[in-house]
Amino acid sequence: MLIRDPVHGDIDLRPLEAAVLDFPEVQRLRGIKQLGTASFVYPGAVHTRFDHSLGTCAVARHIVSVLRDNGAPVTPDLADLIGAAALLHDVTHVPFGHTLEDERCLFPRHDKGARVVALLAGAGGERLARLGVKRELAALLGASDLAAADLPVWARQVVSSTIDADLLDYLRRDSYFTGLAQNYDDRVFRHFVVEQDQLAINMTKHGMERPDAHSETVQLLRMRYFLTERVYYHHTKVAAGAMVSKAVELAHEHGVLDEAVLLQLTDGGLFERLRRTPRTEAPDPRIAGLVDRLDTRRLLKRGYVVSERSVSPDERRTLVERLHQTPPARRAAEADLAAAVGCAPAEVIVYCPALTVMKEAAALVRMPAGLARLNDPVPPHDPDIAAIEARYAALWRLYVFVPAEHVERTALAARELFGYPSEHQVGTPLAR
Repeated sequence: MLIRDPVHGDIDLRPLEAAVLDFPEVQRLRGIKQLGTASFVYPGAVHTRFDHSLGTCAVARHIVSVLRDNGAPVTPDLADLIGAAALLHDVTHVPFGHTLEDERCLFPRHDKGARVVALLAGAGGERLARLGVKRELAALLGASDLAAADLPVWARQVVSSTIDADLLDYLRRDSYFTGLAQNYDDRVFRHFVVEQDQLAINMTKHGMERPDAHSETVQLLRMRYFLTERVYYHHTKVAAGAMVSKAVELAHEHGVLDEAVLLQLTDGGLFERLRRTPRTEAPDPRIAGLVDRLDTRRLLKRGYVVSERSVSPDERRTLVERLHQTPPARRAAEADLAAAVGCAPAEVIVYCPALTVMKEAAALVRMPAGLARLNDPVPPHDPDIAAIEARYAALWRLYVFVPAEHVERTALAARELFGYPSEHQVGTPLAR
């Protein structure tokens, strides 16, 4: 099966991959936007997790081809399994998954084993069993042991690790559809090797470190930082995502929208379900109001913002524990702020993400002295990597989003509640 992709060109799927592509669980991903609410900022960012899954398959195939050329034992059957795993790697994603799971801690992460186990126990597992690959794909997707399936560790890492097929697709895809002029050189693929059964980037040639491999890898991290700053953490995207998560949180209180239901929905299906919660004839006005605001782009505004400039590392950890990891404490803070500013509680949203860590900086690399992590602090320390990690960590923000008419009062009330003055200057030009 030949499919034309705007990012990678022609993608030639093998029979196993083509069969997996037609699974209903994969086709559902056509209705889930890859970047969630980013289209409120970048109108072109409406590409889907289906598109991304195809791209990840194409990139995985490219990595596998290079590994074979570099001496790794890759059979055609193993290559097909890795391609199929790439197509399936996001099937357990719920609509707006990163917002609901990572940013608001409403549900466990999509890539943890429990959802994959549930998928394999149902109709998806039966389909894989009929194809004769259930055991192997369960292992590649992290639901069972690789050794029991007689598969190497690096095979899973091609799809899910640090610098992997997933990353190399979405860096290009997200840049393309947001219209941002960012890219990496295809030569980076040449540096993938298998070392001690691990996927690694080869930074050694003739016993010496390769500066070209290093610079191309650093460019990937710079690109990851750039997209995080400009797209993934853009305050308008974050505000819209927080509104979606607040609506889901309220619907969850009615007992009609849990993780199992979300796994059956697309973005549009979720909005329709929210509009009818808890019942079509008696929708919750709090939820309906948030959905209506999203439909008409009347987004909540930043009433309060603090960052690492105002909050020490220890204080940030305390805030994250209270307002990110403990949803009841976050809801209590939202209720206190709503009372203080005279706002409806459903229209006050405290957004406190986890501390930002660039996992890609921990990629395995083959150095002259052996296998190491890219961000290994052992001398000689790499100042480029350290600088990117520091800038990435500094992207953390604590927000309070409210209707525009309550912005000024919120800054004062949140300062009283959290103990830090807001860094956001109300009324500045282009604050949108």
